[in-house]
Amino acid sequence: MTPLALLTYPNIDPIAIEYGPISIKWYGIAYLAGLVLGWLYIRRLISTPRLWFADKPPMTLERVDDLLLYMTGAVIIGGRLGQVLLYDPDFYFANPAEIVKVWKGGMSFHGALIAAGLFILLFSRVFKVSARSVMDLCCAAVPIGLFFGRIANFINAEHWGRTTTAAVGMVFPNGGPDPRHPSQLYEAALEGLVMWIIIRFATHRLLALKRPGLVTGIWLIWYAIARATCEFFREPEPDHILNIGPFTAGQVYCLPMLLLGLYMVWSARQPEAPAKVSA
Repeated sequence: MTPLALLTYPNIDPIAIEYGPISIKWYGIAYLAGLVLGWLYIRRLISTPRLWFADKPPMTLERVDDLLLYMTGAVIIGGRLGQVLLYDPDFYFANPAEIVKVWKGGMSFHGALIAAGLFILLFSRVFKVSARSVMDLCCAAVPIGLFFGRIANFINAEHWGRTTTAAVGMVFPNGGPDPRHPSQLYEAALEGLVMWIIIRFATHRLLALKRPGLVTGIWLIWYAIARATCEFFREPEPDHILNIGPFTAGQVYCLPMLLLGLYMVWSARQPEAPAKVSA
């Protein structure tokens, strides 16, 4: 082993609860916690009239329950298909039975993001609510899910970082003998905790929800910055066509997010009239 790691990987059992043939993994618990806590947080935002233009939220609490179902589908379907198509198509096309085994890990955030955008557009059309306001609500809540999701990556010992001589290095299972950056924890901090603080300041101090699309733009810009930064410490996907020089596929995928975020902020300069609240 090259330089000794100061930190010891805790080697947490990926299975949180096991009873006979039934097992519940931390990975599933993390996703469930992110969705449920995000749903509760959106309900709280909807229940705070002062945050909204003319003190009128874009939809009722009952519609938030429907939104949870849409976002659950987007996260599971989009996250898995994103991993298959954007990051590891060769493996999954050669082993198609592995595609449905989501409990083994392997979910792409960029895939989930694309699916969430499509599901939000569908939700907005079905229930006749402002798509931008729905996006803002989801972006205000998604840092919670990102935080738990990255912690799940850490517990699963997946998506670990590059080798390092720094004192923060850890030796991960299946990561070779050399210490590596715990990049999952960096992402949990920047994409989750720091993101939530930034968005919370925007919604409650700057009253950004009064300008539909502004929260979405802020979220896209910060995620692109945070993810691109963490990619310098994270082991890149091997042999990916978008690994260009020192840049990784994850960073390349963040570029359109950054541009879209800038557009969303620019186009949210003027408040919109509130959409008709759906029953």
